[in-house]
This record gives sequence, C-alpha cells and structure tokens, in this order.
Amino acid sequence: MSNTAPVQVLRPTGDPIALVCDSPHSGTYYPQDFDFAIELQQLRQCEDTLIEQLWSDAPLVGATLVHATFPRSYIDTNRAEDDIDLAMLDGEWSGPVSPSDRCVRLGNGLVFSKTPALEAIYNRKLHAHEVARRIESCWRPYRRALADALAGAGTRQGGWWHLNLHSMPSNAYARLGLPDKPLADVVLGNLHGASCGAPFMDFVGEAFRRHGYTVALNDPYAGQDLVRTFGRPALGRHSLQIEINRGLYLNEKTREPRRQFPELRKRIHLVLQAIADYIREETIQAERKAQLKDTA
Repeated sequence: MSNTAPVQVLRPTGDPIALVCDSPHSGTYYPQDFDFAIELQQLRQCEDTLIEQLWSDAPLVGATLVHATFPRSYIDTNRAEDDIDLAMLDGEWSGPVSPSDRCVRLGNGLVFSKTPALEAIYNRKLHAHEVARRIESCWRPYRRALADALAGAGTRQGGWWHLNLHSMPSNAYARLGLPDKPLADVVLGNLHGASCGAPFMDFVGEAFRRHGYTVALNDPYAGQDLVRTFGRPALGRHSLQIEINRGLYLNEKTREPRRQFPELRKRIHLVLQAIADYIREETIQAERKAQLKDTA
C-alpha cells in the first residue's frame, strides 16, 4: 500500500474516557494493486465518504477515533476474515471459508466483487495471494488497532463503549424493495440487543432526537462483524453501530459535501459531548460499586 498507513488512530486530546469511535468504511486511498475494471466514480459508491470527518471531534471529548484509509471495496474490515466466495478466486485458498449470504448473493463479502448497484468490480478472478496480502496489510492491522484502542480505553472493570460509524444511502429501502418506506436520519444497530445494552442505545438515540433528527433502531441495519466481535454487554462492553443518512450531508453522486455538512458536524459534536458525560457518570457509578464490593 505504498507509504499510506492502512489505519489512523487519533488519541484523546480532552480528558480520556472509555469511548472508542471507529470508521471502517470511509477510506479514500485506492491502492495501486487494486486493479478494478469499472469507473472510480462507480466504485466510490461503496464508501462511507467523510464519516471520519463528521466525527472528527471525538478526541476533543476524550474518545479515541480509529479510521481506515483504504476503501471497503478493497477489503472490508467489517466482515469476518472467512467471509470469502471461492468462486471469485484463482488459485488454492488455504484459510477457512464461510461465505455469508451477502457475500454470495450481493458480492459484498470480505473482498467485494460487486458494487451496491450490482456492477462487477473486476473483469478477472483475483489471485488467492492478492486476497491474503490484503488481509495481512489492511484487515489485520485495522482489527489490531481497534482492539488495542478498546483495551487501552477500557475502565478498571474492563468495560468500554464503542461507536461503530457508518453512512447509509438515502435510497436504502428502495434497494431492499421497499421504495415507499421512509428512511430515518440515523439508524442505531445493536444486533437486537446482542452487542450493546438498551440504556446506552436509547440514550444515543435521544441525543440525536434532541437535535431534530429521526432515529430508527436496528432497521434496516442491525450491525455487522465489528460490533459482533467487540460487543459484550454482559461484561460492560457496549458496541453500537451508527448509520447516518448520506442525504443529510453528501452529494451521493459526486461524493462532495453538501452545504449542510458543517451544521451536521456541529450537532454530532454536541451528541458526542452528551455521550461523554453519560460515560463519565457510568464509569463513576461502576467504580463506586466496585469499591463497595471490595469493602463488603
């Protein structure tokens, strides 16, 4: 990947809290060895363009911000390492394989074969060693960086709060065959309770609603592999996926910011401040409980 680091980690500049935000899909550096066969503008429809910039104030409130620099269409860190369709490979694959339905049906596995519009990204099969190299140079460094950030930010009791940041196309329901169903401004996903406790998800939802945004829960997006991997609510580890409607801030065709971008970024800063206050209070309460338990 030349000299471009695959992942950026921005440490807290304010008083640190047990919060890590990550943007796995906003990368815009397209590696020279990608060798795709469609127009770049078509391929960029896969991006969560500018999401890391919308949330760039996270370090100011004491959070760590992790984001990828490579595009998700090159390799998707929000997919399991074994989510591979062998039909797109040339050569023997030595690793485990367990392709998801999305991988086979939509071409959206660990390595994309199709765009969201179902356009073929390649006019060839990928060599098995190409995919192995992408895993080693991008997928694993990103996963390690996020795991390290969460471990480093965790409370004394081992808990953390994790915001997994994304954007969603404004026609998301049309893609799902429901063109008349309105899409919320913000969709929060916790795998229906498996990755994040309801109190935190409800708090984040209300924080957005206070600024005039509509919020939906787990519909149409409930979460993917990152929140599944890092969310353990029973252990105080809360991973929440946040999807922002691209129509709020982005020209979805050109990928340029709309004039509403600065205002949305300002409101997200206020949401982050509210979340930071919540986490500080929760951390204090957890420490008090631990002290009482130690002295009992």
